[in-house]
Amino acid sequence: MASAAEQLAANMNFEAFSKATELHKRIWFTLWALIVYRLGTYIPIPGIDAAQFQAAFQSQAGGILGMFNMFSGGAVERMAVFALNVMPYISASIIVQLLGTVYPPWEKLRKEGGEAGRKTLNQYTRYLTVALAIVQSFFIATGMVQTPNLIDINPVFFVISTVVTLTGGTMFLMWLGEQITSRGVGNGISLLIFAGIVAVLPQSLLQMFEQARVGSMNAGTLILIILLVVGVTVAIVFMERSQRRLLVQYPKRQVGNRMFGGDTSFLPLKINTSGVIPPIFASSLLLLPATAMAAFATADLPDWLSWLPYATGQLQHGQPLFMLLYGGLIVFFCFFYTSVVFNPEDTAENLRKYGGFLPGIRPGKRTAEYLDFVLTRLTVIGAGYIALVCLLPEGLMRFTGTQFYMGGTSLLIVVSVTMDTVAQIQSHLLAHQYEGLIKKSKLRGGRR
Repeated sequence: MASAAEQLAANMNFEAFSKATELHKRIWFTLWALIVYRLGTYIPIPGIDAAQFQAAFQSQAGGILGMFNMFSGGAVERMAVFALNVMPYISASIIVQLLGTVYPPWEKLRKEGGEAGRKTLNQYTRYLTVALAIVQSFFIATGMVQTPNLIDINPVFFVISTVVTLTGGTMFLMWLGEQITSRGVGNGISLLIFAGIVAVLPQSLLQMFEQARVGSMNAGTLILIILLVVGVTVAIVFMERSQRRLLVQYPKRQVGNRMFGGDTSFLPLKINTSGVIPPIFASSLLLLPATAMAAFATADLPDWLSWLPYATGQLQHGQPLFMLLYGGLIVFFCFFYTSVVFNPEDTAENLRKYGGFLPGIRPGKRTAEYLDFVLTRLTVIGAGYIALVCLLPEGLMRFTGTQFYMGGTSLLIVVSVTMDTVAQIQSHLLAHQYEGLIKKSKLRGGRR
């Protein structure tokens, strides 16, 4: 027999959606926030010769800057106020979470601090975001100053104004993402990245079809790419919905003359517990040093920095070094983030506290060991799946020589964020349905 939640989900329709006024407000707030974000990607920072910058960008667009431009919705290509996007915030989150597992004071805040500890760590993340944004924007500004004929104002004023503008843009986006999470629908930071990718998707598709039209890409490669996108999308949906369900039993107990318990439930463990975090974190860490390297690679370099253009070239899409670093970071963050969001010992203790147990497994330490055993093997499968999805287009790019940026990483983010946002909309509708049922039951009780 279906549960009450399943019955409500089955009865959801347009009429139920039209009555959920709170959900309407959240959706409208999210849409307006994304519109503000898109407007900011078209406001350029002052003092740049647009034609010269476009030429300098095109020389590096095939590498890591191309991915950076995709995540920012084309803001890098226009050197807009949101050019850094939320990548400094993501890098700061990585550093804080890593230190939260090895630095004792922060580890104590994470494990025992509760809501206050979480707010303190979030504040540290914001401070570190400012520092990283200042460093990245300084390297970008310095690199552009050293590029001939690119700046048409005083270099010192340009560096200061660029650092202030780009850092301010990142902090505004960080605040906007937090507002979307609390007052809108979905995860704000993920939705900002999602919006950037979707915004450049039509341009990427047009470039791909244009390459096929002029003959730089043959028809077979174009068909292969289309089939690959469809197949990867199906695989992402299947894997993101896959889970291992562990049977949990609760023993019967007698309270007075009544028997309670004896129920069974399931503990769902997703194959991909970390979601889209690993590729986003991996991209962010690769962008952090590559931003400065790519900026300086376009300038007149002294002899002792003659290796910099070669190193920058190795961080381009399809290059072995890029694929090796990217795949390794994805696998690492799959295991790291899974260990952060799911603690087998805490889960086993909660099961023991409420009388639940896994059939054939002793409560307590044995249950924690079994959960860790199952979760580790699920994470191996999940990490392999994410790495394959993200690196398959990179390998295709290397062997076919085709340049395109709507690869596995962006496809994974788009599909996963869409599924997560739809799930949150459904949860809001469920909550609205429950509230309606409660009100009806109270009215009926009052009439009686």
